[in-house]
Amino acid sequence: MKISYNWLKNYLDFDLSVDELAEILTDTGLEVEGIKRIDQVKGGLEGLVIGKVIDCVKHEDADRLKITQVDIGTETLQIVCGADNVDANQKVVVATVGSTLYPTPDSPFKIKKAKIRGEASFGMICAEDEIGMGDSHEGIMVLPDDAVVGQMASKHFNLSFDYQLEIGLTPNRCDAMGHIGVARDLKAYLNYHTNGNKEIKFPEIDVPSVKNNIADFSIEITDSELCSRYIGAVIEDVNVEPSPEWMQKALRTIDIEPINNIVDVTNYVMFEFGTPLHAFDYTKIGNKIVVQQSKKGESFTTLDGIERKLNGEELMITNGQENLCIAGVYGGLSSGISNDTTSIFIESAVFNPTSIRKTSKSHGLQTDASFRFERGVDTSFTEAAINRAISLILEISGGQLTLQPTKVDYTEHKPLNLELNVPMLNDRLGIHLEIDQVILILENLDFECHQIDAKKVNIKVPEYRRDVYRVEDVMEEVLRIYGFNQVPIPKKWHISFQNREYENSNEIQRTLSNWFVSNGFNEVVNNSLSNDLFENKLDKSSGNTKVSILNPLSSELASMRRTLLFGLLENIKYNQNRQQNNLKFFEFGKIYEKSEKGFHETRQLAFVVTGNDRQESWRTENKAMDFFDVKAICISLGEKLGLKLKENDVEPSMFFDATQFLSHKKKVIFEYGSISQELKNKIGFKGSVLAGILNIDHLLDHPKAATVYKELPKTFFVKRDFSLILDKSVSYASIQKIVKDSERNLLKDMNLFDVYEGKNLPEDKKSYAVSFIFQDPKETLQDAQIDKVMEKIRLKLKSELGAELRA
Repeated sequence: MKISYNWLKNYLDFDLSVDELAEILTDTGLEVEGIKRIDQVKGGLEGLVIGKVIDCVKHEDADRLKITQVDIGTETLQIVCGADNVDANQKVVVATVGSTLYPTPDSPFKIKKAKIRGEASFGMICAEDEIGMGDSHEGIMVLPDDAVVGQMASKHFNLSFDYQLEIGLTPNRCDAMGHIGVARDLKAYLNYHTNGNKEIKFPEIDVPSVKNNIADFSIEITDSELCSRYIGAVIEDVNVEPSPEWMQKALRTIDIEPINNIVDVTNYVMFEFGTPLHAFDYTKIGNKIVVQQSKKGESFTTLDGIERKLNGEELMITNGQENLCIAGVYGGLSSGISNDTTSIFIESAVFNPTSIRKTSKSHGLQTDASFRFERGVDTSFTEAAINRAISLILEISGGQLTLQPTKVDYTEHKPLNLELNVPMLNDRLGIHLEIDQVILILENLDFECHQIDAKKVNIKVPEYRRDVYRVEDVMEEVLRIYGFNQVPIPKKWHISFQNREYENSNEIQRTLSNWFVSNGFNEVVNNSLSNDLFENKLDKSSGNTKVSILNPLSSELASMRRTLLFGLLENIKYNQNRQQNNLKFFEFGKIYEKSEKGFHETRQLAFVVTGNDRQESWRTENKAMDFFDVKAICISLGEKLGLKLKENDVEPSMFFDATQFLSHKKKVIFEYGSISQELKNKIGFKGSVLAGILNIDHLLDHPKAATVYKELPKTFFVKRDFSLILDKSVSYASIQKIVKDSERNLLKDMNLFDVYEGKNLPEDKKSYAVSFIFQDPKETLQDAQIDKVMEKIRLKLKSELGAELRA
């Protein structure tokens, strides 16, 4: 939000420099993010002085040039000039060497020492268009005889300047969305810190009474939740013309381009009170205003000339038959003020912040009005704002008020009273204030205070402070006026050691992130808000329910996410639509659910892969990523974390058609598999996509095992293998378990290196080729020892799985 330094002074007397003002506003919570000097003329005529031409002769080598001697008070300059009207004894504007002219705002021209046709020139005698004081370029600007030689040009022309302060207004401070609101905070600060007695100077408002009010005009609100107050008035016989210079100047200071006197008044009052207003051409309205929601599919052309499709959720200002304005966001082209307008209808209203925010976002219209309505306007100013606008319009555009401000009001203000304990305030804030100091601060902020006893104060919160509803909020008000920087730094600090679980969580995330990035994955960060995709199935799967958002921006952002997968799958879809097919993504984040016991947050890691396992190359053959690649990723991650994982086959889930769990100490750590066809159809992407989910909270329950280092064995290992014929239903995991249970001492590793189904095998059979590595760290193994172990393994596999050796 932008405010003007000089404009602010209209409401409060102060003699602060702009830097001092910015520091105070920042200290009180209205953080000034930037300061910009605004000159009446670009550059402020800096370096330009009033001079007198004491001699003027023709240049010997140029017919159109003259050599002048110009007295500028401190010295006499020789200047070569090409203007036909330059002559001796003239008072002129001189741009000295080093000054900058702005013939056009975006084309600065720096004056340098020059030699023109052999003659030195130390400056420039200026025409009025060269210094921004007119449009003529017929010759130099000749000043009256009473112009003072040596005087700065800015002083001669009585140029003023201003400062624009840009404030980073927080969403809760709807009371400070205008110059008066900012002045209230400044008043409180100055009165407390300087023992002052300053008061806000509210603008004069003169609204005449109406003898013959328009009798048949009506205002109707169809939904008081969306519009709780609407005030309208009619002014006829107005003259639409440029607004006065003082108003245009004020608006330009805050980067608002003047349009005409009617529209400029509504903008001026909005930045004065913080209350948006809108003016309609009364002849386009009729005798009725109806505030109602739009109909889905309707078209509406806004003031910028763009035709917009309405979605049925916008709040519209209508005349009962046609739409006139998107309430609180943007006016309509058909009912806007034009040069032919002779009568106007002006509105001041209170609209639902959530409704305005949704409309603004859905149509991509961020206006000064919507900025304020989204935060909630100061309801105490709606009547004052429209009356101020009426007063200004009657003053600068003529006309007569024919409809007194007419109000339809559903607002209910219930006074809020709070009891403040001053010793508790001092304890919480780390300061020491007497009760009378606290009362002084609060009363300067318009809080009504009644001292109960030596420690307690009863406080009535002003209507416009919608952000104050707890005792803690009152404490914050006291602190921001007292000064955050005034809080003493204690000599003794009490520091709590960091939570060990937090450290472990960060360590796990760093470890896994490094692994993923090293293996060609890209990290993504998705929104924690999502839609209700598969809501019922998720409820059934987890036994919990979703966490809904009270005021969602859209149906796509209506609840907190319950899995990281949906966001990652949307990433896959987005990239596939842009011809990217080999994708590897991972994400860390929280998922959110609600149960009878309350709300639950679970930390997770999820990853997705699709396409080939490597980029296309003449050296290697491409292979599509499959279930076993994802399994290998999960096992590698487990090994990286020092976990001993156990496989568990499970039924297909709502996420996966084929899936497995990897558990550690009876807690599921990984779930992985191939994304289900139902989920692929719902999101709308192509091809096979595989994914894995890691429950980080379960990991934190089991600290990482210490790394154990062993000496390299001095003996050789022995490698043997079996080619087994098994039922198709037998998994490799079951073979692993039997083999490892059969031989725990000598078996160091085993591996499935070939799978075969088809010719020469029965239809219900398959062949697994499995290799085994045996080693004794103390002595070299003999064939007899290995044969005995292999036979033991064969018999175990035959008895438990029906496995036979393939010939």
